[in-house]
Amino acid sequence: MTASPTLRLDVAPDDLFGLHNLPYGVYSLPGRAPRVGTRYGEHVVDLATLLGDEVFTGPSLNPFMAQGHDRWVQVRSAIAAALRGEVPREAVHSAAEVTLHLPFDVADYVDFYASEHHAANLGRLFRPDNPEPLMPNWKHLPVGYHGRAASVVVSGTDIVRPAGQRKGPNDPAPVFGPSVRLDIEAELGFVVGTGNALGEPVAAGRAERHLFGVVLFNDWSARDIQAWEYVPLGPNLGKSFASTVSPWVVPLLALTEARVRTPVQEPEVLPYLALDVPWGLDIDLEVEWNGEVVSRPPYSAMYWSPAQMLAHLTVNGAPTRTGDLFASGTVSGPAKDQRGAFIELTWGGAEPVTVAGERRTFLEDGDEVVLRATAPGPGGTRIGFGEARGRVLPARHGGEV
Repeated sequence: MTASPTLRLDVAPDDLFGLHNLPYGVYSLPGRAPRVGTRYGEHVVDLATLLGDEVFTGPSLNPFMAQGHDRWVQVRSAIAAALRGEVPREAVHSAAEVTLHLPFDVADYVDFYASEHHAANLGRLFRPDNPEPLMPNWKHLPVGYHGRAASVVVSGTDIVRPAGQRKGPNDPAPVFGPSVRLDIEAELGFVVGTGNALGEPVAAGRAERHLFGVVLFNDWSARDIQAWEYVPLGPNLGKSFASTVSPWVVPLLALTEARVRTPVQEPEVLPYLALDVPWGLDIDLEVEWNGEVVSRPPYSAMYWSPAQMLAHLTVNGAPTRTGDLFASGTVSGPAKDQRGAFIELTWGGAEPVTVAGERRTFLEDGDEVVLRATAPGPGGTRIGFGEARGRVLPARHGGEV
């Protein structure tokens, strides 16, 4: 007796990867080339086979994202309709048996600094004698810097401890060697599906037509290298060595129920940043350090919204392209257990935290950090983002430690 060529997938309505989510990713089977799929419960479903669409046969989401917002809406509806019925057996794979890859080709990458709580905490740490923790420009524009797209890696990629120059406050001269204050930054990343032409900014109210989806983002940070290099032009080697993203891109279309108003923005923003209803996202992050959850940062507390970040990124006429990625900066809330970076959580190393029975400040070789997140979905469901996982390997470059 031969097996039926189709089957019906049994996924609970409240599964984190149910019909209300349907994230996009790139997967492969042993000996086969990567292809685009969606996560449905504990299954990865091949979209080219499910929909009969060759745009999903390649190793990247970029060709599909470039088709634009109306096409994203159409395909999302088609996936949901197909999964409600019988699906081709050959399209279905166990999530545990596939390899997940970087889901899109990162064209460019910008990191913002959108959390008032994070920015204020770092201001108090770095400028303790200044009564105003925020810099004068902070509430007028989303501060950001350009990062290195080539060092964005998918979850599960090991992170080699970076080396560079550093200089302590009492050191007579800088030294070279592996970072001794290696940190993480728990963030969200926003994927640009369709870009804007040179000289034609994206209006804040049109941003969601350009934004395809959301990933978890860990911007690994070498705080000692960063502290020595960042004045006056900003981070470079302290940030550019690696950033980890989750393999599943949750469509912005799936996050309608997660929309919330941003915190009150005072003073009033300039017109190009203004929205009739400034929207953020109610996404709860979780930071796990060596198997223990040490922080739960709330994205709903972020001061600057994704739409405002994209509007600011392009307001000078800078173009964006399909696959561009911009990150939110560290997500931190008002409470200590909501801080999304270890420099904050341990107050610059002065207040160690207990991790798996050990007193810890910054990352040691062999440490593993995992970011996870969920958001509200329709009818009381939750939407899952998967995880962004990375383990620290020893430095490969010699030098004085």
